[in-house]
Amino acid sequence: MAKIKLAPGPFIFPMPLVLIGTAQDGRANFMPAAFVGITNFKPPVVVCGLDSKHLTAQLIEKQGEFSINLPPPEWVIVTDHCGLVSGHKVDKSGLFQTFTGELAHAPMIEGCRLAAECRLIRTVPQGVDTAYLAEIVAVHADEEVLVDGQPDWTKINPMLFTFPKPAYWRLGEYIAPAWQVGKTYQK
Repeated sequence: MAKIKLAPGPFIFPMPLVLIGTAQDGRANFMPAAFVGITNFKPPVVVCGLDSKHLTAQLIEKQGEFSINLPPPEWVIVTDHCGLVSGHKVDKSGLFQTFTGELAHAPMIEGCRLAAECRLIRTVPQGVDTAYLAEIVAVHADEEVLVDGQPDWTKINPMLFTFPKPAYWRLGEYIAPAWQVGKTYQK
């Protein structure tokens, strides 16, 4: 089969869709992000590519902490909504029930089946985005998504994100069009 050369782009594989959690003055803020990946095993290090203009990125740089929350597919509308409104203009603290672990500025979401607390190691400007490398200091999972003490991804059922046509998926199943479905969010 013939190969067709494409312009470089972020479509090697669907990416995990997460809600990045930060806090300011005791108020939680969340932003969806898909440019997220593991870069090291021991210690576990994650990288998140975020535009430094976002409040979330600014709080990560200021406080050196954040959380990664895996929202369930049922939350596609509120998750997309979080990306359509800016934390600079809209208080998103009431959208989710939160809890904290070891890190004071890394609020996690109760309804997410798996969440991780992360401590910033370094920032690396990459052009439009900045890469935030962070050590995962703790992971919190609902007991019912564990099998033999380990996460079962079919039970966690994380959302995925794809390019070049922005869309949300669940382990191969289409969920909703990205950057659009959140427009139907009603509080």
